[in-house]
Amino acid sequence: MANDFPSMEIKLPKVKKGPVLTGIAVVIALILLFSSIYQIAPEEVGVILRFGKYVRTTPPGLHLKLPLGIESLTKVPVQRQLKMEFGFRTAKPGIRTQYQPTSSAKKEAIMLTGDLNVAIAEWIVQYKIRDPYNYLFKLRNPNSTFRSMNEAVVRKVVGDNSVDEVITVGRTRMAEQARQELQKLCDDYEIGIDVSQLIFQNVNPPDPVKPSFNEVNQALQEKEEMINNAWSEYNKVIPKAKGQAKETINKAEGYATRRVNNAEGEADRFISVYQAYARAPRVTRKRLYLETINQMLPKIENKIIFDEKQKHLLPLLNFNDGIIKKEESKDEKTN
Repeated sequence: MANDFPSMEIKLPKVKKGPVLTGIAVVIALILLFSSIYQIAPEEVGVILRFGKYVRTTPPGLHLKLPLGIESLTKVPVQRQLKMEFGFRTAKPGIRTQYQPTSSAKKEAIMLTGDLNVAIAEWIVQYKIRDPYNYLFKLRNPNSTFRSMNEAVVRKVVGDNSVDEVITVGRTRMAEQARQELQKLCDDYEIGIDVSQLIFQNVNPPDPVKPSFNEVNQALQEKEEMINNAWSEYNKVIPKAKGQAKETINKAEGYATRRVNNAEGEADRFISVYQAYARAPRVTRKRLYLETINQMLPKIENKIIFDEKQKHLLPLLNFNDGIIKKEESKDEKTN
């Protein structure tokens, strides 16, 4: 039976080893080359690890590293402004931002104030990575640790203030205080993060008591408005009254100065006249008499002149009236 079938032999074509080896070498070289070249973006730096140990940090640009997993690359965005959200989560940013409600976000937002009231606080933190080495290797999970630090600091700051301050007038001051304390905590932990801003987005009371808090806030706003209006009226009336008082004082001072100057002038004139009278009494007396007559006579309409030695008064004709009547009669005749 075995001899009935002829034996079959398969002959493979002969392949030259030279081109195959060259192709394999080229492929291996390309693999090594592409695994060695890496690009760092302008806002990043590259952290190189050799067998898991930190070796160097490379700036933006094109660089080489050892291939085949000998050196590994981690890109850290040191120039990028990063953000963390607390009390809410953004599902889709845009003109109308969509938020995603989560149980962890709600737990973050519930705060206990210093007067044992409950407030719902939502805030964001903007930060930059200052030191990539500390950020990657000083803590096991820097993002989770940084989030826990945020929550601890904000709860402490909110717990040191009353619910009225948290909801109304104290939000800006509390945000700056929390930012400073958070930055100090990051420096103590050497986490390599710079905190740029901490902003409270919404701080509200719980939903069951929100209407009552809204009424309180409205009353506080009305109070502030009335105080501002009162200060505005005060700033209008008081400066005007002060100006009028100053004007009256200036007028009184001017009047007093004028009276004093006039009195001093009269006194000086009297002294000068007295000194002249003391030197020549008759001449001075006569000069004073003539000066007085010169001042009084023009003011008198009807004048009667008599001699001191005359015993009886002589009536004199009013020549002025006669002359006027004669002139009037002449005018009537001519007409």
